[in-house]
Amino acid sequence: MHLAAADRAALRTLLRERRAAVSPASAGFPPRRPGPGRRVAGLSQEQMDVLLERTPGTYNRFENGQLPTPSAELLTAVATVLRLDEQEWVFLWRLTRREAPPNPLHRDSGLSVPEEWHGLVDGISGAIAYINDAEWNLLAHNKEFAELFPGGEPPANPMRWMLLDPEAREVVLGDWAESWAPLVMPQLRHAVELHPRNAALARLQADVRRDPVAGPLYAAAAAAPIAYPDGSARPLNHALYGPGRVTTCVAEPVTSPGARVVLLLYTPN
Repeated sequence: MHLAAADRAALRTLLRERRAAVSPASAGFPPRRPGPGRRVAGLSQEQMDVLLERTPGTYNRFENGQLPTPSAELLTAVATVLRLDEQEWVFLWRLTRREAPPNPLHRDSGLSVPEEWHGLVDGISGAIAYINDAEWNLLAHNKEFAELFPGGEPPANPMRWMLLDPEAREVVLGDWAESWAPLVMPQLRHAVELHPRNAALARLQADVRRDPVAGPLYAAAAAAPIAYPDGSARPLNHALYGPGRVTTCVAEPVTSPGARVVLLLYTPN
């Protein structure tokens, strides 16, 4: 890890602040006794070596940017001990390895988004907008999204609806087997890989595999590379406006990896 001076300073600042926020007693160390010695709040670098099960001085070199490219195992251990959030986790990887982390740090990452996103999506007009979490549960949507569906009632889980609901496959999503399934099925497979302990995603994948219509397609399409939907246009039968196409734009909230903010721009035929 050959870091510029500014990057080394940024790394030290982050890690020192996070160490100061962790009580040694909460990590299993005995309370400090009155008398001479270190009195800085939080974990010491020596205690970090103990918690990380590393030789003395290892953590000091890491915090000061003096280790060669740190392993994923070390970064995960440091982030776990220091209780980093997802944004700090991404920052740590990009700073020390010049790449994005391969997976979220926390098991429940992406299962909620800041409340400000809810209000933003609800206020969007002129485009179909919704937010789903990492399990594809619907978190928020605007009026235009509800109007897309027959009866005006959006599904609780858009991915489950897209892959398993006859209404989606036969009515709303035009050319489902060719235009929709090959795009969304790899996304489900990728989500299961990123969250291997997530029971909801595992159930959804199992239900898709058992389905007589979706199952055979999933066996073939899920292994394909992910076709990211930004800018893709697909046929859709709008409940109010009839046949047309939707162009998709997708964003991910920085602090909620796996959650998605989706905008659909509808154009009638």
